[in-house]
Amino acid sequence: MKYILNCAQMQQCDANTMEVFHVPSAVLMERAALAAVDEIVKEYPDPASRILLVCGTGNNGGDGLAMARLLFLRGYAVQIFFPGNEGKCSVEAARQLSIVRAYGIAFTTQFPEEEFDVVVDALFGIGLSREIGGIYRDVVAWMNEKRGWKVAVDIASGVSADDGRIMGITFRADFTATFGFAKIGQLLYPGASMTGKLAVEDIGIDEKSLLGEAPAVRRPEESDLSLLPKRSDDSNKGSYGKVLIYAGSRNMAGAAAFSARAACRTGAGLVKVATDEANREIVQSLVPEAILSTYDTGTDMHTFVKEQIGWADAVVLGPGIGRTAQAEQMVQSVLLEARVPCLLDADALNILSEHPEWFGQARAELILTPHLGEMSRLCRKPVAEMKGSLLETAGTYADRCGATVVLKDARTVIACRDGRFFVNTTGNHGMATAGSGDVLTGIIGALLGQAVSPDEAASLGVMIHGMAGDAAARRVGRTSLTASDLIEGICEVFP
Repeated sequence: MKYILNCAQMQQCDANTMEVFHVPSAVLMERAALAAVDEIVKEYPDPASRILLVCGTGNNGGDGLAMARLLFLRGYAVQIFFPGNEGKCSVEAARQLSIVRAYGIAFTTQFPEEEFDVVVDALFGIGLSREIGGIYRDVVAWMNEKRGWKVAVDIASGVSADDGRIMGITFRADFTATFGFAKIGQLLYPGASMTGKLAVEDIGIDEKSLLGEAPAVRRPEESDLSLLPKRSDDSNKGSYGKVLIYAGSRNMAGAAAFSARAACRTGAGLVKVATDEANREIVQSLVPEAILSTYDTGTDMHTFVKEQIGWADAVVLGPGIGRTAQAEQMVQSVLLEARVPCLLDADALNILSEHPEWFGQARAELILTPHLGEMSRLCRKPVAEMKGSLLETAGTYADRCGATVVLKDARTVIACRDGRFFVNTTGNHGMATAGSGDVLTGIIGALLGQAVSPDEAASLGVMIHGMAGDAAARRVGRTSLTASDLIEGICEVFP
């Protein structure tokens, strides 16, 4: 897991590195400039390349001025555009400004007329606290209109490091070289779409600079698959968990099949599907590996649930069950009877949005996996409002319900009951397809069945889901991707 920082946390890391470890600010600036320059040189190795560096008056501008010197000394055709007031320069920016002048590097305070191969944004760093206006708004708009590879230094000017919102206008980067740690606003939309490819550069600020204060937000990565339980040659199907999936109603058999197939592909030892009798032949045909238990319109759901639930090591509830009185009885009964971890999704969440008092009846650990529409119904908050506050929305609801909340969006966030968060960065737009969420429930359910904790099952399950989507996209393309492709993609995640 990699830590993701907000503005205040990153500024504290800078201060800790300088004050506690006695690393001078000038050294950090030089290392940042060197790291960013190396990225440019990798992309444009020909020194004949024309590079424009647009520099502000703060330390971000100082990084850009130092980059100009380093590129100039490597023989590149460098020009600096400095639209600000020199009298407002920070100490480090003023020092770098005097250095580039001593070297005689091309320098202008007016909009350059020529075109460039690379345009570097070093106007504002992570500390931007108000919307960009005045001449700087014109400068950012002008940079966006220029041709060439667009590079942001630390963060694209105009992107909030805290939440990814746009501060009036923003530089549209193709590539961002950020320093020390990724910033929350670079991973959440819309900031993520303005960041381009993100490289986290080592400049001497690392976890030691946190001084033991672990940030709340983390990003799962592929190496975290090592956290999953090891599989033994000396094992059997009972060793890998029994997952009970309440899913599907008449004309909604697909939800049950997708969840069950995904659970099987994610290593569940036994999967049982509890579904409407009308789905019997479909589910048996699509998932012959699964055990089947069915009900009909006359079934007393409380009795049915009580008979089934003692079998399970983990329960999935909700995909495609509908919102009938019988479905409501199913949801309440599972909450009353379950003693193993339960994942609640789709119609189960819609039902609970009308009966929030039922959360208090639950005795099991819960994972909720709402998309924004379902979350809007649960917390009575408009979707547009939640889009700008995913972490806050998920965290508040996790605290209120005592559950792990997986708030699904282009960047899914996971809020844990202890105040930790995870932001997933795997996956692609091809996963915006019917059945994708049902696949996710099966993945997480299988991990729960293998005794993975709810928080880890949620964070790793979402990452695996995205990795499966990326594998499927490489095979069939993003536009053509279906939920069935996602399930096959799971096979490429695990060795």
